[in-house]
Amino acid sequence: MLNVFTLSNGRLFQEEIESLEELSRFRPIWVDLEEPTPEEKRWVKQYYGLSIPEDAIDEDIEESARFYEEDNGELHIRSDFLVADPDDPRQVRVAFILNQMNPQLRSHGVLFSIHDETVPAFRLLRMRARRLPGLLADAKEVLLKLLDADAEYCADALEEIYDELEAASKQVLEGDVGDEVAGEVLATIARQEDMNGRIRRNVMDTRRAVSFLMRSKMLDAEQFEEARQILRDIDSLDSHTTFLFDKINFLMDATVGFININQNKIIKLFSVASVALLPPTLVASLYGMNFHFMPELQWQYGYAWALGLMVASALVPMWYFRRRGWLK
Repeated sequence: MLNVFTLSNGRLFQEEIESLEELSRFRPIWVDLEEPTPEEKRWVKQYYGLSIPEDAIDEDIEESARFYEEDNGELHIRSDFLVADPDDPRQVRVAFILNQMNPQLRSHGVLFSIHDETVPAFRLLRMRARRLPGLLADAKEVLLKLLDADAEYCADALEEIYDELEAASKQVLEGDVGDEVAGEVLATIARQEDMNGRIRRNVMDTRRAVSFLMRSKMLDAEQFEEARQILRDIDSLDSHTTFLFDKINFLMDATVGFININQNKIIKLFSVASVALLPPTLVASLYGMNFHFMPELQWQYGYAWALGLMVASALVPMWYFRRRGWLK
């Protein structure tokens, strides 16, 4: 899918392109290629003179090769964007090419973005640009706002983690945690820990992209200050992710502690039962080995006496354990 975005009266307008002739009718500041076909790549190359690298969105590209500037002035940035899907959280690799020196383009240049699936931060920026005229001025502004939208999307995901962990905390700290509840809490904690780790990795990648833009000396004074503000926002997210890691560890330890308590209760019952049955076993063993003076044979109440002694020897330890509170 090939979409172009143009500015008119300070507003951002989106057009879906289905032919080379349609592409030639627009002067965009942003060209977005989502799962681009070879034909769409050919249109971009033919009209803009831009060759999209085959490894533009490869996951195994070296970290040192994700940010660089070509001799012709093209700025290449590969950055990860978060998709906070509760069932399948993941990062989407997006390749940005900021073209400023091609004579076919406007003076402010064009930002090209290439990715394999829909990115929530892109949708967030489009909605914001429609509501706020004048939000975007050029291609560099679009790139900065996309990185800023990714940071805000990560902040929203962190708020959802707070809510999920708050619900898990109530289950752990305000109720009797059985095995079923403990299993649900552990599953929730594992999901949120994975999400929190992805957010931390994503904001680290966004920080690197913004820092590279600041070092490239392509931003004007206002855009440079905006980039610094994005870095400050990202720094604030780091403290939240650290706090959430600590909270997740606490809930994990508390839940595992309740599981251990439940297991200890079961082991305690077996221990009490085994200790209580030792005296009857001893009585039965003594009478079973003494064949000459067996009460059952010498005394008509001997058998009842032996049974009564075995029952009493079992009840007395149980009474003692109950009095000490060991059976609660």
